[in-house]
Amino acid sequence: MATTSSSPVLLAVVLLATMAVLFSPALSAPVYGDEDALSSCPPLHDIVRSTVRAALRQETALAAGLLRIFFHDCFPNGCDASILLLRPRGGAAAETSLGPNLTIQRRAMQLIEDIRAEVHFACGPTFSCADITALATRAAVVASGGPSYALPKGQLDSFFPAPQEAVFQLPDPSTASVATLLRAFASRGLGDPGDLVALSGGHTIGRTRCRFFADRSARMEDTFSRKLAANCSKYPDRLQNLDVVTPDLFDNGFFKALTYNQGVFTSDMALVKDRTTKQATTGGLRTRHG
Repeated sequence: MATTSSSPVLLAVVLLATMAVLFSPALSAPVYGDEDALSSCPPLHDIVRSTVRAALRQETALAAGLLRIFFHDCFPNGCDASILLLRPRGGAAAETSLGPNLTIQRRAMQLIEDIRAEVHFACGPTFSCADITALATRAAVVASGGPSYALPKGQLDSFFPAPQEAVFQLPDPSTASVATLLRAFASRGLGDPGDLVALSGGHTIGRTRCRFFADRSARMEDTFSRKLAANCSKYPDRLQNLDVVTPDLFDNGFFKALTYNQGVFTSDMALVKDRTTKQATTGGLRTRHG
């Protein structure tokens, strides 16, 4: 699907929209922005945009939190807002209680709930939580400097969490090999190496704690890994920007950092070292969007 001649950041936003289609079998035909959708709730977009922008002015990290919630909701069992179920029916375990989701931002989850409450107050229960999660994620991408993109309308909310085995299929973002990541994405219909590279670009606005890149810093193979190790030794609870070029902007800074050997996660550095993904990682940086 992805092409190596396009800007990675543009591919990333295209794939965000694609995920909502590929990962969600229950969709209606119209898209957001058509006459029917807007007439059902005219203030919808203004509510989402203004609420997200106000929240990001207070805490920029919420953008990465929304992006991660969207991906972690969609990947296991489709974009159905099941990750938002903190007390699922039947006593099932909440997805946020499982290993891959233990560090999901609760503040970002609350932001989605705040938006849902405003939309439903203004228009009634017209839009699902899955719809609102996708819209809030897009608003965060745009507010962080990324381009807008079309989204499908009509995701249905689940009353039950995704199966635990599906949640545990979420790939480890820090240490998984390129081959493992490619298999994981191919299982969800995103089998091109460029798809993996583009979605990894979500790290352009992310942060992480030292324990999640301990394998990279412990090797101390280069100047940057030695710097990571020194910082973590002095401040073990610090938050490290995954994009050390433009940490709060949704742009190509993350990919530029990789070409300078300044990727924080071992799996991110593997994108420029593995021949399968190297061209997709570096090729788009020659475009005007870089």
